[in-house]
Amino acid sequence: MSKERQAAKRDSSIYLWRWPIVVILITLFALVAFINVLRTPGKIIETTGKGAADIVDSLSVAAEKFRRGTITDTFTASIPEFNSDRGGLLELAKVTATETFKSQDELKYDFNWFELSAGTTTTEIRVPVTYRYHLRMRDPWRLDVVNGVCMVYAPEIRPSQPPALHTDKMEKSSDEGWARFNVSEQMDDLEKAITPTIRNYASDDRRIASVRENCRKTVEEFVESWLLREGQLSEGRFRVVKVYFPGEEGFIKPDFSKSRD
Repeated sequence: MSKERQAAKRDSSIYLWRWPIVVILITLFALVAFINVLRTPGKIIETTGKGAADIVDSLSVAAEKFRRGTITDTFTASIPEFNSDRGGLLELAKVTATETFKSQDELKYDFNWFELSAGTTTTEIRVPVTYRYHLRMRDPWRLDVVNGVCMVYAPEIRPSQPPALHTDKMEKSSDEGWARFNVSEQMDDLEKAITPTIRNYASDDRRIASVRENCRKTVEEFVESWLLREGQLSEGRFRVVKVYFPGEEGFIKPDFSKSRD
């Protein structure tokens, strides 16, 4: 057989088998792809399961930090430590009131058969005073969890001393008796007595009671902001923050052994 006939026969055989070969190759590729698809979900499930477990563990640790018995330590750990009161105060409320200070001094001459009045010297000062109230962050706190309510037993409300005198708005008035010449001296004494007097005013229980609700609101907002930063308020873990101050009904005394003095 000539070489030309042999080549033609070989080409004819290849032509006849080309499609079966193509079908076989496509089938093999499809089979390999199918096997990979069957194996992939197992890997996905394994990987996803591990990731989900890590997330659950992380959430469990976070939740544990905000349970009753641990939330106080979690809160106090977030408060920076201060070596002194400077920078360690949370201002709670501020109120400005115009205070009036008055002094009267009457002079009488007592003779054997009659009494003579030399008159009364009256001095008066009116001045606006700003009272500020705060709590010390390093004082003991106590936080509890009750049915989705964050119970906060806060440190005591303290006056910021001394209160601020607005001397630029100070008003003075005086009335001197007919035989008296001491109005300047009396005015000076009255002005010197203002600072110790308003210090006592600031510490008065009735004045602190008048700003207590404003102070409570400030502490509520402070703790709510902390819970929000920790992702506890936005997730609905806590619905309400309720604040108590020392001396109020329902107040539970914190553990003073944990005070950071």
